[in-house]
Amino acid sequence: MTAIAINFNNIVKLSDDQFYQLCRDNPDVKFERNTFGKLIVMPPTGGETGKCNAKLTARFVVWNEQTKLGEVFDSSTCFKLPNGSDRSPDVSWIKLERWNALKPEQREKFPTIAPDFVLELMSPSDSLSDQAKMLEYMNAGVKLGWLIDRKTRCVEIYRQGQPKEILESPTSLSGEDMLPGFVLDLLLVWS
Repeated sequence: MTAIAINFNNIVKLSDDQFYQLCRDNPDVKFERNTFGKLIVMPPTGGETGKCNAKLTARFVVWNEQTKLGEVFDSSTCFKLPNGSDRSPDVSWIKLERWNALKPEQREKFPTIAPDFVLELMSPSDSLSDQAKMLEYMNAGVKLGWLIDRKTRCVEIYRQGQPKEILESPTSLSGEDMLPGFVLDLLLVWS
């Protein structure tokens, strides 16, 4: 199943509060919005992708509990990005001082902040639109992003102000300066 984009802009432009309420009123549907205000209906993940997402999130949580450098968020968290989009990365992380600088009401709804790091795990039915999503993250201020394609065993690495790097069948990924000491063993993704 692929994501469906719906353009209501000529009929109604949802305010941030209206979009938040739409999501609250429909908890069984995962919505996102792109920078053009198009409403995107995200399908649920399949079993293999969901299992892999859970393992990935767990690795980040364990690392973060040891380092206490920030906050980790799962795929259910929607961020109100500075470029106007509302996105829910599969895994995201924000430096602690940036998270703590938000007011409590900003943290409670859809946090009005771009994560420092995002990870997107492509489902078998996902398309090149994920690459556009990654560019959207970078334009919103995300510093480091990984797009992992289990089917082709390719990883696209996005860094702020740098060209995309493509790795074929890497065995691990380094969190670089953004996630100090973090190394992701990709055997859990490829197997």
